[in-house]
Amino acid sequence: MPYHTLMLVALYNRTFDEQDVPVILHIIKLLEDNKLQLVFYKEFYERLQPYYTYAGIQRFFTSKADLPLQTDMLFSLGGDGTMLDSICFVGNSGIPLIGINLGRLGFLAAIPEEEVEAAIQSLVRGSYTLEKRTLIHLDSNIPLFDGSPFALNEFTLHRQDTSSMIKVHTYLNGEFLNTYWADGLIVATPTGSTGYSLSCGGPVVFPQTSSFVITPVAPHNLNTRPIVVPDDNVISFEIEGRSEQFMCTLDARTEIIRSNVQLAVKKENFTVSLVRPDEHNFLNTIRQKLYWGVDKRN
Repeated sequence: MPYHTLMLVALYNRTFDEQDVPVILHIIKLLEDNKLQLVFYKEFYERLQPYYTYAGIQRFFTSKADLPLQTDMLFSLGGDGTMLDSICFVGNSGIPLIGINLGRLGFLAAIPEEEVEAAIQSLVRGSYTLEKRTLIHLDSNIPLFDGSPFALNEFTLHRQDTSSMIKVHTYLNGEFLNTYWADGLIVATPTGSTGYSLSCGGPVVFPQTSSFVITPVAPHNLNTRPIVVPDDNVISFEIEGRSEQFMCTLDARTEIIRSNVQLAVKKENFTVSLVRPDEHNFLNTIRQKLYWGVDKRN
């Protein structure tokens, strides 16, 4: 069903090059032409000031706390990293996300510049679907990640800097699974299966699959392979290494932790909704982004 003319759209971008300005201004003009109200991420609007001034009522947000609850949709302008940042702004609010790709790959920010106008028209007509995506939640015995201990793509443990390999003793619901002797360990959601996990040899998992992928990073034992587990498991860890400090990440956010920190991950109790215009779907995206069926020899 089409939105009314008072639809409120939030715009987020964390960084842009001067060459991106014409595309960004084109997107904003399309939104304005369709009578959509805009609320800007404040730092983004300030960077845009030399090129643009919003003629409507100027509204800004800097965090999840001041993103208006009546926001109908958040536009992420950038690449997949920008899209992952956006997750922290919407949290459990239910505000849908749409990714406009100003980057290179864009599994999440899947709408390229040449399709922006058609995508916005689809939104105005209501010709789109909302895909609910599972998040991964981190439990720890100390506060981490500024009150947003969740991620759309993955949780990882890593050795810090150039220290030697680490041992990650891993448990499913308290039952021992394996000790991973590696540079690190990834626990990816189905959405994250096409990201870091894929680059480390993990499988592509359909977004609707109720699973996590556990993928070692540069494992010492070559017979150690990624494993897919049901997402109703609680996955916990004990870390050993020559260094007393390790890296812990949720998507692109990083914390430095000590080996005595207790960590466990599980499925988050809320989901996020990604906007997909009707002509977009997962199979089209992976065929296009992974160049399946394309002969690159010429």
